[in-house]
Amino acid sequence: QVHLAESGGGLVQPGGSLRLSCAASARNFSILTMIWYRQAPGKQRELIAVIDSKNITSYASSVEDRFTISRDNPKNTVYLQMNSLKPEDTAVYYCHTNFLWRDYWGQGTQVTVSS
Repeated sequence: QVHLAESGGGLVQPGGSLRLSCAASARNFSILTMIWYRQAPGKQRELIAVIDSKNITSYASSVEDRFTISRDNPKNTVYLQMNSLKPEDTAVYYCHTNFLWRDYWGQGTQVTVSS
């Protein structure tokens, strides 16, 4: 069983930054591949960043060079540093993992980019 809890969302102006956190209750956190998704109103959920157990990362083209995913295994936490935010980054951001063929999702955190 894995419980995920996102935090750090909020309202930010275009060009600003936010750092999202996802705390996981999992004894085996270090072996989990962690993924950030987002879902904007009226749109499908979009995969935006992945980090695996070896700290290998990958990004959607829409966020590459602006967002950075990282993890702190002793704290059981994965982060998403978001810089140069744009209005089109407005969405609910979710963290996700899969363990023993079961998907786990957090409740999401709202990010709104607006002046």
